[in-house]
Amino acid sequence: MTRVDWLPTADGTSPWPQAHVVVAGIGVSGFAAADGLLEFGARVTVLDDDDNDANSDKAKLLQVLGGTVRLGPGSTRELPADADLVITTGWSPATPLLVTAAARGVPIWSEVELAWRLSRPRKVIPWLGVTGTNGKTTTTQMLESMLRAAGLRTAAVGNIGRPIMEIVLDPEPYDVLAVELSSHQLHWSNSLSLHSAAVLNLHADHLEWHGSAQAYRDAKAKIYQRVQASCVYNVADSQTEQMVEEAEVVEGARAIGFTLGIPGLSMVGVVDDLIVDRAFVEQRRDSALELAKISDVTPAAPHNVEDALAAAALARSFGVPAIAVRDGLRTVQVGSHKIQTVASRSGIRWVDDSKATNPHAADAALRAFDSVVWIAGGQAKGTTFDHLVRTHAARLRGVVLLGVDREVVGQALAQHAPQVPVIRIDATDTSAMARVVAAAASLAVPGDVVLLAPGCASKDMYTDYAARGNAFARAVNDLDPRSYGTGDGLGRAKE
Repeated sequence: MTRVDWLPTADGTSPWPQAHVVVAGIGVSGFAAADGLLEFGARVTVLDDDDNDANSDKAKLLQVLGGTVRLGPGSTRELPADADLVITTGWSPATPLLVTAAARGVPIWSEVELAWRLSRPRKVIPWLGVTGTNGKTTTTQMLESMLRAAGLRTAAVGNIGRPIMEIVLDPEPYDVLAVELSSHQLHWSNSLSLHSAAVLNLHADHLEWHGSAQAYRDAKAKIYQRVQASCVYNVADSQTEQMVEEAEVVEGARAIGFTLGIPGLSMVGVVDDLIVDRAFVEQRRDSALELAKISDVTPAAPHNVEDALAAAALARSFGVPAIAVRDGLRTVQVGSHKIQTVASRSGIRWVDDSKATNPHAADAALRAFDSVVWIAGGQAKGTTFDHLVRTHAARLRGVVLLGVDREVVGQALAQHAPQVPVIRIDATDTSAMARVVAAAASLAVPGDVVLLAPGCASKDMYTDYAARGNAFARAVNDLDPRSYGTGDGLGRAKE
């Protein structure tokens, strides 16, 4: 049991030198959490089983600042007996260290929760939060761009960009933050009270982490708790509206829907290729305000337009004018590995959507094209692919499978699309992606799109989805030009 009785209501003015805080993990967020806690005077111990060069360098710096760091195999096996609080950076509740903490009654917070508390009362900044199974990063980037277009001092933080703890320590003043929040971060957060929040969608994902679909849903729903102004939900996904209905919010907070159709009252939506607002205008009962054109969204795929609508609703909830919504959409630089064309050669387009790490994200990517050679596989995270394959079987020219759970996808293809040619790549070393791309080239013909939209996580073979996407782009660049569009199963890498 923790020895300090003030932790349940702790903030930046609490007597942190009395507390021994254990930080689980020395990654980007873990380092930021430890750095912040040391600045507030806490006694800090950081634990990480990985003793690589990067971690060692960070450990040395934290030790200079007064922290204790244990690195290497077995370092996370035991929780210090006098630990008062554990900060986790995305670790599963089933992790032995966290199981021990829970059994002892030691509080467990996310780095997000820590940042929220330490920012109060001296650096209170409104948060506009974004979560959902897919589209979080794109929506957050769009939102940040809209806020900047309105002349506001802002940053995209959380599960994107900088850890929020860095903002707490940054002397620069901010007007508002665009905060991407994952289900892992929300699971370990219990006092957030955002200005406004959006759940973009909900589909099965991270089931191996949360243990069940209900636990995953409950973690996402926490973003609406104590919302002060607007709870933004997806009209096409009734689960998100149910979350709003169940949330305990600050009195006066509104439910705001977004839809690809004509918006009802208190919604943003689409009318005649225009994005319009019927939520934040005085005459919303009988009129709507134009915010932007669909053509201002690039690419204007349906799921991207949905992301733009959600971002616009959050921005408008903070008083951003219509012209800033438009200008933000026109100038936003959406991150890499999201339906990104890496090459167009011999009539074949090569598209990197490595960020499609679950079946729903892969579904959005596949819908954007008519004839596809699909590259899929990786860590399935407990999800299934039957519905995805049934939906898109007619547009598949062929499929190339890689990764530890490739047969999860392969079984769905065998059952629901047995006519589609499938090539399996067993290699897991650095040559694997070259073999994948060569196989895809052997299946493609002019007019096809070769689409890396794995529907799975990447860490069975790569450090993250970006590394997987970068490997794909390199392999496409290195492919022998004679392999493009052969359709003969004989793709080959450059010698």
